[in-house]
Amino acid sequence: MTSPDPTPRPQSLMLSFFGIHVLGQEIALSSGCVIDVFGRIGVTEEAVRSTLTRMVNRGLLERHRQGRKMYFALTKRAAAVLQDGRDRIWSTGAVNRDWDGQWTLVGFSLPEAWRRERHDLRSRLTWGGFGPLQSGLWIAPGVVDVTALLEDLSLAAHLRVFRGTVLEPTEVAQVVESAFDTKAIAADYHAFLDRWSEPDAGGPDPLGGQLLLHTDWLELVRRDPHLPAEHLPADWPAIRAEERFHALAQRCAAAARAEAQRVLDAIPAR
Repeated sequence: MTSPDPTPRPQSLMLSFFGIHVLGQEIALSSGCVIDVFGRIGVTEEAVRSTLTRMVNRGLLERHRQGRKMYFALTKRAAAVLQDGRDRIWSTGAVNRDWDGQWTLVGFSLPEAWRRERHDLRSRLTWGGFGPLQSGLWIAPGVVDVTALLEDLSLAAHLRVFRGTVLEPTEVAQVVESAFDTKAIAADYHAFLDRWSEPDAGGPDPLGGQLLLHTDWLELVRRDPHLPAEHLPADWPAIRAEERFHALAQRCAAAARAEAQRVLDAIPAR
């Protein structure tokens, strides 16, 4: 099978790569070995170096020099982001079978001139699984830590946060239909199934294939608001897509781990 097309953005690949090979290990990887692995999936050396620099500037990676080599380690901020991604993949999962009927709601009213702040808020709410129920009111299934999600935006004075359940005459199906584009979410899962339809996922290189697979899946589940399964179609494609991901991830894990031990150049992170 050919690798998925198009190739994910270099920063998404970089976060996934460090999440697989660095998270929780207190190590730093050399730029040279990162360039080698990314070259296997068609990312140029220039793109890798540029991405590493941008991620340092954004506070996601930190540099460690040893001799003539430059190594990169995760910052605490990046580790928290990647741990969230790992939890979404392996703990939370793509299918919400344990919903307790609770919703988290965020109401907001920002000055008309605050276009950037409004964009940042909406982007962050979408990241947190929220959908727009009506003007200025967003909703997400389950309990969401809104403080942790939005605290660095400095918009607390303009927010109103609630938690509650749907009551008659409103129906949960109406809320789901109004706030979330379930057809688009389903289409994303069908596209994943199409991209990863063959057993030799990602091509002949296990390390590059693993990186593409994990990045593709993580981007997909992060866009998914984790809607309650009981209010979705019985053939919801996330079920099959998650099974496909787990099967492929398990299939390539041993070979990818062996190749990583062979090619990755790591030092302890100070």
